[in-house]
Amino acid sequence: MASDASRPRTSQQPSAWHAPTSGTTITAGALMVFGGAMAIFEGIAALARDDLFVVTRHYVFEFSLTGWGWVHLILGIALVIAGCAVFTGALWARFFGVAVAGLAAIANFLWVPYYPWWALTLVAVNLFVVWALCAGMHREADTGATA
Repeated sequence: MASDASRPRTSQQPSAWHAPTSGTTITAGALMVFGGAMAIFEGIAALARDDLFVVTRHYVFEFSLTGWGWVHLILGIALVIAGCAVFTGALWARFFGVAVAGLAAIANFLWVPYYPWWALTLVAVNLFVVWALCAGMHREADTGATA
């Protein structure tokens, strides 16, 4: 026991690349792919001018339905790409995922008057993704330092 205490401890610094070891990172990636696919379908429906959406008047962020369709389509594609990249465990993919999920949450918040329940659901999913990616980085860095 005394010999263990006399040995100097070496602390390992976490590397810039972490494998997706935490469940929150895997969950975030899966939710990004799911949320991105739903945003793609939402964008296609808006571009097709489907009767599914509510037409509002006098909304502060009033765009045409076609404009919102392009926004959701582009963000959906970016979310799917970011979600697939998160599965690789690259640090840049997490930062990219946080940025894209944050933008998607804002876009869905602005989309609330057009399709309220679905937009609020996707806002919650995207905010969970942002939290999971940030918490996953922190947890994996801590476990890497103690290993």
